Amino acid sequence: MDKKKIVIISVSALLAIIIAIVIGVLIWYQVGQKPVQKENGQVIRVEIEKESGVIAIAELLQKNGVIRSANVMKVYVKLNAISKLQAGKYDLDNTKDLPSILRQIQNGEVVEEEVKITFIEGKNMRSIAKAIADNTNNTEEEVFELLKDKEYIESLIEKYWFLTDDIKNDAIYYPLEGYLLPDTYIFENKDVSVKTIFNIILNYTDNFLTEHKSEMKYNMHELMTLASIAELEGVSEEDRKEITGVLIHRLQEGMSLGSDVTAYYAFKVDMGERDLYASELKTENPYNTRGPNMEGKLPVGPICNPSKQAILAALNYTQTENLYFVADKNKKVYFTKTYEEHMKLIKQLKEENLWYEY
Repeated sequence: MDKKKIVIISVSALLAIIIAIVIGVLIWYQVGQKPVQKENGQVIRVEIEKESGVIAIAELLQKNGVIRSANVMKVYVKLNAISKLQAGKYDLDNTKDLPSILRQIQNGEVVEEEVKITFIEGKNMRSIAKAIADNTNNTEEEVFELLKDKEYIESLIEKYWFLTDDIKNDAIYYPLEGYLLPDTYIFENKDVSVKTIFNIILNYTDNFLTEHKSEMKYNMHELMTLASIAELEGVSEEDRKEITGVLIHRLQEGMSLGSDVTAYYAFKVDMGERDLYASELKTENPYNTRGPNMEGKLPVGPICNPSKQAILAALNYTQTENLYFVADKNKKVYFTKTYEEHMKLIKQLKEENLWYEY
């Protein structure tokens, strides 16, 4: 066989090998794009972390049985100039082909997960608005705007027996303050509306208050106001019962309640944020029971959203001859009958380094 024939045969063989390799690669590439399962597949939950690259995402999808080949995906992404694969949790169907899976991730079609929000006992409406804004697609401003909607508030009064015309008082900062029972709530997703959030919480409040309706000695607004003060002034159930008893005794005697926590609420200052100014304490405000013209009066409304324990303490308060109470920095509460005893106790607490400084 002459050299020319040998060269032709060699080139032909090489071309055949190259063609076979190309065909093999094409088959590998096409097959690698096909669904993992033709039928009877499954939806697989996959979480793509932020700033994950194509290599990491491809390997994650192959490992979880969403795609056939991580290497095919890497080539496909490169050839099709695919970018912006978005992080998040996805429910991916392994009966879909690679291009369909990638479109879902490109479009950010993430799982709409339930939202869990814990509203803490003793926090006011500003805290609730912040928790809603932090965990849903609502803003704090939207919460406050809804609370200003008089027609909406009227509709709630018609729906819930425990909401009365008292909450329509123009002096009240937030009409639903005190009536949103603190707990952990689960909502469908981040798109939940503020109205839906309030409705779910008010339904829960309704169930709890209805259980104790027969125990009520005061009207609902007075009860929730007393409970909100007791919530912030005491810690234990027994202390809160006694505190409520002192508050009621002072009201009966025509005295002002003189409660620091009401004064802080009046000026929208959170406890521990700063001390109140003397000028603020002397300012007349329907919430400020340390201010003028508040003798024998409760604040115009609740100053926080009290816990179940505080509400029950207000319902079953301890009748007492005491007119004063004070807590030390360890939150132990002391009760006294006279102003002289009260001032003597304060002096003693200061001397013992137990006086609480805001």
